Amino acid sequence: MQENVFKRKLTAILSADAVGYSRLMNDDEEATVRTIQSYRRVFADFIMQHNGRLVDSPGDNLLAEFASVVDGLRCALAVQHALANRNAALSENRRMRFRIGLNLGDVIEEKGRLYGDGVNVAARLESLAEPGGILVSGAAYDQVKHKLPNRFAFTGDQQVKNIPDPVRTYRVVMNTEIDHRPLNNGIKKPKRLKAVLVLLLGTITIVAVGSGWYFWQQKNSRLPVNVSPDSSASPHPGFRKASIAVLPFTNLSDDVEQEYFSDGVTNDIITDLSKFRELLVIASNTVFMYKGKTVNIKMVGRELGVAYIMEGSVQKAGDHIRINVQLIDASNGTHVWAERYNRRYTDLFELQGDIVQAIVAKLAIKTFRHEQARALRKKPADLLAYDYLLRGYAYFHQRNRAAYATAKTMFSKAIDLDPFYAAAYVGLGELEYGKVSYGWTEFPDKALNKALEFVQKAIELDESNSTAHSLLSSIYTFQNKHELAINEAERAIELNPNDSGSYNELGWALLWSGQVDEAIAALDMSLRLDSSSPNNIWFHLGMAYYLKANYSKASATLEQGLTRRPDFSGYHIALAAVYARLGRDEDAAREAAAVRRLDPFFKVESFGTGFRQAEHRIAIAAGLRDAGLE
Repeated sequence: MQENVFKRKLTAILSADAVGYSRLMNDDEEATVRTIQSYRRVFADFIMQHNGRLVDSPGDNLLAEFASVVDGLRCALAVQHALANRNAALSENRRMRFRIGLNLGDVIEEKGRLYGDGVNVAARLESLAEPGGILVSGAAYDQVKHKLPNRFAFTGDQQVKNIPDPVRTYRVVMNTEIDHRPLNNGIKKPKRLKAVLVLLLGTITIVAVGSGWYFWQQKNSRLPVNVSPDSSASPHPGFRKASIAVLPFTNLSDDVEQEYFSDGVTNDIITDLSKFRELLVIASNTVFMYKGKTVNIKMVGRELGVAYIMEGSVQKAGDHIRINVQLIDASNGTHVWAERYNRRYTDLFELQGDIVQAIVAKLAIKTFRHEQARALRKKPADLLAYDYLLRGYAYFHQRNRAAYATAKTMFSKAIDLDPFYAAAYVGLGELEYGKVSYGWTEFPDKALNKALEFVQKAIELDESNSTAHSLLSSIYTFQNKHELAINEAERAIELNPNDSGSYNELGWALLWSGQVDEAIAALDMSLRLDSSSPNNIWFHLGMAYYLKANYSKASATLEQGLTRRPDFSGYHIALAAVYARLGRDEDAAREAAAVRRLDPFFKVESFGTGFRQAEHRIAIAAGLRDAGLE
């Protein structure tokens, strides 16, 4: 009889709490109370806007319910976006970040309050979430995975307090690492550089008409990010290729500093497999999101949309190297092939070639002699040069100024040992280009010329180096030399048909040159190969759809990118124009206000100057003015 007394229902439960609330109170009670009261109002407003109900808000905690998980997640995303913007105006030690957990569960409702495991699970998820992040249960994820464009990273089955069964959990990919940092990553630029940037945002350009705008979007869109694979990925329509993802090899050496070596071996195998046109290979940037995690092979296969998974381990001991590898059918988790290799370190390149050829043979890939030849990695004159190259890229991928300085030392040492080592010259070129992309130099034109010298030297030494051609394409795009940029990107893809970066470069160059349909195809392919690209491909895709007057698709694409980078003014600029064209005046005004806040120097006449076609520049400017921007 007791069961009939209580009202039970299935509902979406959102649980949130403030991170470091006690410390904030100890530092300044009154300021903390004012902040949390303000932030509670933000929660309350968005909960109401998304058809939810605020259940309780004791202290720094908050509990809400929604009839729909979709509404609950949309609310959580809106709240985190709004709070990130508010926190940006506060000093680091006064920022109040919230963790949010979202669950779908059965609860008891009694006098407006909620009880039961459904609530408890949401609270446990909240405690496991990252500051400024959102963690959802498997039950909630199953409801939204095909209904929202957001990306999710599987974070395992969690055993939580007072819940008997493990809870399947997913992190909503939000780029929270960027949300709470200023655009310059905390690096103070010299006053002279600030003046240069102001001029670039106007009508003055570095090299030619359009380069200033390209510099602006590069600097704002290529900040280092930390994102995870797209859990909703699926094989690209029309693909009949065998597809594979090579997970990061485990370092079994006693020395943890050898991590760079196991990562380097993984990258090399990915690159070598990528050179076979009949094989689709997921980029290293995406697969390295699984590094150090226990994975479910079948789930990874679904997330990345591939048929096969390769995993392994590396142990470097003295002058010997041991590599264990296994190829797994992702559909059922069965092992297709496994092998153990124990070779002298001097035979490393031949060993890598043997692994690649074995994989290609097992997958029955049709190969051509020139592809096989390219897949055989060229051995440097001194293997220590290769070691320095791997060390250099380990620092390069940290993407900060101090790490870049160390990377330069490593690449230079590789060249000292082998003056004909093309890959090391490419590394130096990427460092110089990176300085320009991130705004780390007062003299971007000088750094760009240095990058050009290094990459031309690399191609002179090894014309088959696809990374060199891809980098050269980037440089030419920056210089507004669209035809040359397209040619270099196409050559890079010819040499490495699975290089997501080269498809990305090709897409950008095609977009600026006015070949919008071709740009969309190239950018789509880049995303297929690398769903965790650090570049704002969604921005460029959105702009391409805008120029095609496909405003509904443009808005969906740009909104998807905005959830990843809410602090990137480019998304707000493009969305302002898109919403204006859709007649969504309130949304357009909101985005225009965000542009003024994030980019006080923004001018309509300077945005879009990189587009070659006059009608494209006119269309972009018209949309922005319709949104109220000047």
